[in-house]
Amino acid sequence: MRIVLQRVKHASVTVEGQITGAIQQGFLLLVGVSHEDTLQDAELLASKIAKLRIFNDQDGKMNLSIDQVGGQILSVSQFTLFADWRKGNRPSFIRAAKPEQAKALWEEFNHFLRKQGLDVQTGIFAADMKVELFNDGPVTLILDSKETA
Repeated sequence: MRIVLQRVKHASVTVEGQITGAIQQGFLLLVGVSHEDTLQDAELLASKIAKLRIFNDQDGKMNLSIDQVGGQILSVSQFTLFADWRKGNRPSFIRAAKPEQAKALWEEFNHFLRKQGLDVQTGIFAADMKVELFNDGPVTLILDSKETA
């Protein structure tokens, strides 16, 4: 499972002109699921994200977690995070999970975040989404469940 996490002042996702999810301060998560991913990958990353201390404290040091600042999460499924662009000019998405598996794991990932007590808004799986964000920092991290120590 691969996630691009952006610390935001606010973010929203729109499908067919309707806002399906919107947050104020928190994380925009672009979530990619590979065919190798399991529930353990989803739970691992949800736990890590809930504990990440990347919000500024009173001294301006990144030392606070999302729950400590009352932040929210906007989770957006994005299969293109597993694009293989090395051959040719048109990327291959063979490493991305099939839609049924990807949707189920993305939904479980969101469930694990909610179990951590977080307010999670979402886009719509497999929809043509327009994502708007106001990056804070900018702070952007790439998390990959297969690259943990």
